[in-house]
Formats: sequence, C-alpha cells, structure tokens
Amino acid sequence: MTDALLIPLILLTPLIAGLLALALRRHAWLRELATLSSCLVLFGLVWALATQAGHGPAPSWQLVEFITGAPVYFAVEPLGLFFALLVAALWPLNSLYSIGYLRENQEQHQSRFYCFFALAIFCTLGIALAGNLLTLFIFYEALTLLTYPLVTHRSTPRGRAGGNLYLGYLLGTSFVFLLPAIVICYGLTGHLDFRPGGILATNINPAWVVPLFVLFMFGVGKAALIPVHRWLPAAMVAPTPVSALLHAVAVVKAGVFTLLKLTLYIFGVEFLGSVASMDIPLYIAGFTVLYASCIALSADNLKRRLAYSTISQLAYVIMATVILTPLSLIGAMLHIAAHAFGKITLFFAAGAIYCSSGKTRISELAGIGRRMPLTMTAFAIGSCSMIGVPLSAGFLSKWHIVQGAWQGASWFALVVIIISTLLNAAYFLPVVYTAFFRPGRQDEKIAEAALPMLFALGVTAVLSVLLFFFPWPLAGFAWAALGPEAG
Repeated sequence: MTDALLIPLILLTPLIAGLLALALRRHAWLRELATLSSCLVLFGLVWALATQAGHGPAPSWQLVEFITGAPVYFAVEPLGLFFALLVAALWPLNSLYSIGYLRENQEQHQSRFYCFFALAIFCTLGIALAGNLLTLFIFYEALTLLTYPLVTHRSTPRGRAGGNLYLGYLLGTSFVFLLPAIVICYGLTGHLDFRPGGILATNINPAWVVPLFVLFMFGVGKAALIPVHRWLPAAMVAPTPVSALLHAVAVVKAGVFTLLKLTLYIFGVEFLGSVASMDIPLYIAGFTVLYASCIALSADNLKRRLAYSTISQLAYVIMATVILTPLSLIGAMLHIAAHAFGKITLFFAAGAIYCSSGKTRISELAGIGRRMPLTMTAFAIGSCSMIGVPLSAGFLSKWHIVQGAWQGASWFALVVIIISTLLNAAYFLPVVYTAFFRPGRQDEKIAEAALPMLFALGVTAVLSVLLFFFPWPLAGFAWAALGPEAG
C-alpha cells in the first residue's frame, strides 16, 4: 500500500463508520462493534502513515481544484501527523466510554450520536491532513456544522439554546474574521499552501503582520480566546462524551492546532520573530489564561469549572506559540497532547459521577471518593496533569513552555504561568479534597460506573502519566515540525 493511498483511506474510515452506525440502528451491539472496529482500523492506518513518514517524498492527495492556486488537497507533514495520531488514539477510548454512558443513561437517538461523532472525527482528520488553508477552512467549518447535532443531542430548550450559541459564535468568528484573513493571504501570495518557513515574509508589509495574526487569532473561534469564548461553557449542555469530544479530541484542539499551523507554515516563526509588536498576541493569550482561571475558581458546577479550565489551558498553547522560541513551540505541541489526555480523563470522571449518583456540583461530592475510588483517583491524576505536577504530562509541557519563555526573555509569560499554576491548584485540589476527605452521607448507595466507562477513564489517566516518561512518540513529530526552526 502506497503512502498516498493511506490518506483517502484514513478519511474514508470514519465516514464509513458513520454510515454503518445508521445502517445498524436496529442492532445496537453490531452498531457498537462496527464503531469500535472502525476506531481500531483508523488507528492502524494513521500509525502506518506515521511510521512511513520521512521515507521518501511527503505523500499528498489532491481532490479537486475550483480556485486557481488553491485546490482541495491533503499533504502529510509532522504537525498534522502529530494531531492525527492524537485523534486516532482517543477516538476508540471515547467510543468505548460512550457505549457505557449512553446505555447507563438510556439516551435516545444513539445511532445518530455515533454517526455524527464519526463525522466529527472525519472533519478533524481533514483539518490535520489539510495541505493548504482552503482545505483546512472547509473541514474546519464542516466540523462546526456536524458537531451541532451532538451539542443539541437531547433536544431540550436549554440544549437548543446552548447549541445556537455554539453555532453562532463559531460561524460568526469564521466568516467575520477567519475568511477575510484567508482572502488577504490569497490576495498577497496567489496561493494558500502550507510551507515550512511560511509564505508571507516577502509578500506583506511588516506593519500589517500583527493585525493579520490577531485577525486569525479571533477568527479561529474554536481556540476560545476571550471574548469569543462563551460558546464553550454553553456547549456543556451536551452529554459528557460530547463534552470530551469538544475539549479533548476534536473541536478546541482543532482551534489551537490551526493557530500553530498558521504560525509555522503561513507566517513562519523566524519572520514573526522579526516583527515588532508581537507582544500584543502574547498579552491577549495571557489575559485569557488568568481570566478563565479566575472564573473556574468560582464555578460550583463541575463541567462549567472544567470548561473554563479548558479555555485557560488552550490559551497556554497560544501563549507558548507566540513566544516563538523552539522550546516554547515544542511545549505548545506537547501541551495539546497533555491537555487532551488530562482533560478527557476529567470529563470521563465527571460523566461517571453523573451516571452513578446524578451529582453535577462540586459541593455535592463530599465523600464520593470513598464510593468511587477508581474514578476519583483518575480525576486526581488528570487534575495533577492540568496543574503541572511532576511526573505528569502537564508538567512536561509546562516545563518546556517555561524554558521557552526564559529562552525568549518573556517575563510576562513566566509571571502568567506561575500565577495560573497556583490558580489551577486552587480550583482542582478542592475537588479532590472534597471527594476523599470530607464526610459524605452514609445512606447514599453509590458505586463505580459501568465497566466500559471505568476502563476508558483508567487508560486515559495512565496515558497522562506515561507521556511524561515516554514523550518521544509525539515529541519526535513536534521537533520535526519545527525543522530548521529548531536550530
């Protein structure tokens, strides 16, 4: 099998999985088996593509060209492989968790759920493997549209309101900010290809670089920078597996991945580093980190606290990106993975708590750690990773960001990291303390959630630790993505 053939096979696999979910809607166990089998096939295909990368020319696949110089095509490069591997690794775990969650809660329209979930994975892989900015934009917008039915899955008035806010913010930012920024790039260069070192250095007045970069920052609404962040907590009305998809696997990761890809392959790190006023994007990201952390600190609803934590952690990635040193860029990429494993563990645990006890508020969790010790131990591990405790993936990524900030003499970023780490501890550790050390009601009959849910959250918790000890499967792609920039 040629490398180029792997690209359409990777994209087709989740599409076929979505169609099978609908075709097998009358046979639940076959539908679930088809979903899990598709997940494993996808991981195998992405792994095969990743292991063959670097041997010969980079594979590509062109679909159609309806704009001169901007075809819809896909190309393999290290950053895209990094993201595709992450998605392919988390989809089977999220699907396994979904099986237990949907059964436990007797959710309606389960076949529709699995179908749109698979389509969301298809769009995310399209973003990961996009060979130019037009292809990325098409799949980026398709991801918004195809996750809307997941956000509004329960069809309640509150769910529809949250979904409408989700759709309004993400489509609004795309067409008001992102699309004009793409048109400007095309007008300046005559093409939209992703190229190492960027495409703008000889085509744009340096005075316009920062305004264009900021236009992209807010245009990529999935990155949830303040003030275009409200869609993310509003989308928490969705079932927990969808929240995990939004936060860990697809949507928000597509946002920060897009900004990283723009930095490396449209603007170019060296070119951005030579431009004055790049502190403006840094201040925007730093403010988002601290503001969202403060909101998380006051939230009693567990999913709302996790949502604002995500906004803060995403801004870490953006802040690390615009520091523009090799170590900070490596830290940004590693933090995408660290946040994915840690935050999916936290949402899995929150969903398990809801299934077993119906509890959604932190103030209600007293003593639950004694009744659900495995779940809350996993929650504690995910929390430690988000704080950046040593021996966790979050420590590894934050350490790289700190080193990169020191390397670039970015004292503002260092202060933000110190303060936000303290705030992270202040809003995560009380949850763990409440669960394990505050006495709960003796008459409550609460046990661990269903085995598929417990297994999935256990694996993601373990991965949050293993990434600290074995970072190179992902870190190797991160270093390769920098190429000569790693200097």
